Amino acid sequence: MKLGIEMEFWTVDEQGRLTDGRALPKAHDRIEPEFIAPLVEVRTSPHETEDSLRRELQSILRTALTAARSEGLHLVPLGTPLTSAAPDATGDRGRLFEDIYGERITSAKNCAGTHVHFEKTEPVRQLNLLTALDPALALVNSSPYYLGERRQQSSRAHAYRQQESDEFARYCGLWSYADSVSEWNDRVDTAFELFKGVAASNGVEAAAVEEHFCPEDTMLNPVRLREATPTVEWRAPDTALPSETVRLAFDMGRVVEQTATKSVGVGGGGVDSNRVEIPSFGDLRDLSDAAISEGLESSAVREYLSELGFDPSAYDPLADRLVGPDVLSAAEARQMRLLAAQLLREDVATLVDDDDPVAARPAV
Repeated sequence: MKLGIEMEFWTVDEQGRLTDGRALPKAHDRIEPEFIAPLVEVRTSPHETEDSLRRELQSILRTALTAARSEGLHLVPLGTPLTSAAPDATGDRGRLFEDIYGERITSAKNCAGTHVHFEKTEPVRQLNLLTALDPALALVNSSPYYLGERRQQSSRAHAYRQQESDEFARYCGLWSYADSVSEWNDRVDTAFELFKGVAASNGVEAAAVEEHFCPEDTMLNPVRLREATPTVEWRAPDTALPSETVRLAFDMGRVVEQTATKSVGVGGGGVDSNRVEIPSFGDLRDLSDAAISEGLESSAVREYLSELGFDPSAYDPLADRLVGPDVLSAAEARQMRLLAAQLLREDVATLVDDDDPVAARPAV
């Protein structure tokens, strides 16, 4: 099974202040601008081995870091900017999205995540298993702060999913298991029609929406079925240190690949020779809430992930290293961003270890 990753990074200046990073995409065709100017996205091509993905990601990030340094900037691998970010959206699509939701998209401007694209083989099984793997986000939680306050171990996921308005929340939360691809697509199409209704109520015509959005692009949910790619996309985790992100992607891949030969059924949690068992959706929601609020401090989350083949002790989430007050000052946030930027540079330098035989292991 091939997989690729997308990682979003904040751009800050020498003092750690959020700043415009839109010059960086000029440095490499796999660096893209994001919804707001202080965010950029790095995208890899699909890979079958961990070693080859690490090498490409290291190459792209070295180019990005060099370009950032030439602009007096740093890249920051945190799930939130710690304190509030409120820049205007960039691009026609972003500005239209802002017109539709207004102040209700605060979370979209204050969150940076990782997306893992898995080659689509058994889409229903993959959709349901990736949904059930939502608690694995705890392995790379990277920011306990949101809008300047210590909130949850993954404050990004909490902010995205705990929306005050159902008009936005339906596009960000975890969806229940699917019975078929057609049923999943019906959900997406229904949500898109509702999205156009929200747009119309805010003075945006359906023609403008359809020009800039398609149904699947409207979804910001933790799991998406991408017909154009074609992939099944897992969007649950924070952005984090690249080495941790790659490890997680391929640990995920070794579970997801088993859907080619094993059924996926509701019955608990675990893997045997014929079947991957996942919990009821209600039990899964409880595990996901614990992963977001407690991270790897939750024994239930650690036990669940272990049953599915993960080794939680192999991970060292950044969120656990960000020690600070319950309310963060602007100066403290700037220092934390610069610390995270330094950790990123060190991580990129060691992303590929030619003496490590484990780095060349396949996805399964």
